[in-house]
Amino acid sequence: IAVLRGGMGKNTKAGRQLREEIASGKVDLVVGTHALLSKGLQFKDLGLLVVDEEQRFGVKQKERLKLICNGVDVLTLTATPIPRTLQMSLSGIRDTSTIRSPPPMRKPTLSIVQEYNEDVVKHAIELELQRGGQCYYVVPRIAQLDEAEAMISKLFPDG
Repeated sequence: IAVLRGGMGKNTKAGRQLREEIASGKVDLVVGTHALLSKGLQFKDLGLLVVDEEQRFGVKQKERLKLICNGVDVLTLTATPIPRTLQMSLSGIRDTSTIRSPPPMRKPTLSIVQEYNEDVVKHAIELELQRGGQCYYVVPRIAQLDEAEAMISKLFPDG
């Protein structure tokens, strides 16, 4: 088992050594940050890639994952599915599993998939703000940002 993280580039002694061990297959399990996506990192026989918090990956990182993962099983973990990933799961392009019990000391999450309804959006945001929480509203297309901002401003004029 090895850990590859920032600061362990190919120009450092530790980084070079670990990259050689990964490429040779000496290391069976690598845990790491975005450093695992760096160019020049070779895997001898990559069989499984586990991605935690997929929503934190940008377009470039996801494109690099596609190159690395050709023919590799991928397990993506996220508490906040991005719209494209959720759509792929719902359409059957990607398999999905749901962990139905929250971690210790956490309240369970309620997920609802339904047609868009402004009243539901307003109610959900109000509940979260009343408990002192924060909200974010995910917009699947940049072209829809202005429309989404106008809708949220209409629902919460004092916001």
